[in-house]
Amino acid sequence: MSDLNLSIAIGDYDRNRPLIDGAVKIDGVDPVFMKLCPEEIFFRAFRTQDFDICELSLSSFTLKTALGTCPYVGIPAFVSRCFRHTSIYVRTDRVKEPKDLKGRKVGVPEYQLTANVWARAILQDDFGVKPSDIHWIRGGIEHAGRPEKIAVKLPPGVRLDDAPEGITISELLDKGEIDGFMAPRAPSAKALANPNIGWLFRDPVAAGRDYFRRTGIFPIMHLIGLKRELAQRHPWLPAAVFKAFEQSKSAALDQLSDVSATKVTLPFVEETLKATRELMGEDFWPYGVEPNAKALDAFLTHHHSQGISPRLVDIGEMFHPATLETFKI
Repeated sequence: MSDLNLSIAIGDYDRNRPLIDGAVKIDGVDPVFMKLCPEEIFFRAFRTQDFDICELSLSSFTLKTALGTCPYVGIPAFVSRCFRHTSIYVRTDRVKEPKDLKGRKVGVPEYQLTANVWARAILQDDFGVKPSDIHWIRGGIEHAGRPEKIAVKLPPGVRLDDAPEGITISELLDKGEIDGFMAPRAPSAKALANPNIGWLFRDPVAAGRDYFRRTGIFPIMHLIGLKRELAQRHPWLPAAVFKAFEQSKSAALDQLSDVSATKVTLPFVEETLKATRELMGEDFWPYGVEPNAKALDAFLTHHHSQGISPRLVDIGEMFHPATLETFKI
């Protein structure tokens, strides 16, 4: 029997690279890799289901799962994670601390983006700023007129309006027509050159470390999706995919730990790696459901309470059963 020829769309991250370059294989699969940006992968995955295996937005996946219309089954390889204190930019001439966002206008490229779910959770849990306290303005970061990938019905009291036609939220922030900006990417270079625009959390690294110490959560952004029909036709495939992504990540961490010649074009990698492991443990980027249950529970609770998913999704319905446990020697 020949290997399955499958399309795989993922980001070109160090933790994926052993898979992409062939050092790690997916058992029984002859892959065609496409290295694409998250926005393109997610749009094509949820609009036209272009890929057999792909990186998925945790938020969009949760919403589609809640609606019972998700064409993908989840594989708990969390290829993107980030402390989202860096996702909130403000007009520093008028917003000095989180509570100052109450009653203000904040731009978002899409309301339901995973980064924004986590950022709103931080504002609500740690500073008492609820989604209904903010007037949300939706628009593109670099290109005007960006739509939501998946339609959402927000709860009463949450106001979301589109940006004026032909203008981006970066431009609105630069002109002072909105007070803040929340997104997985930074505002445009022109906006960042404005001396009155900066991070809400002036030291986001310290804020992220404090968040982890208090909660034990390293926020998850993306997971891997496998077409549901493929999982049904080939019941061995989900475990094979999960195994390969786990092996790829482990290989990347081994490379990162080899500091005889650093693999990252950035100073202080050895020191940062040591400090990260002291704070977060040896495997600070875990895959699998069990070690991520707390983060997943927190996300699903906020996703529903923010009105994005119409019901509270259970962790057990998100991931293929074959990926929930693995063999040991």
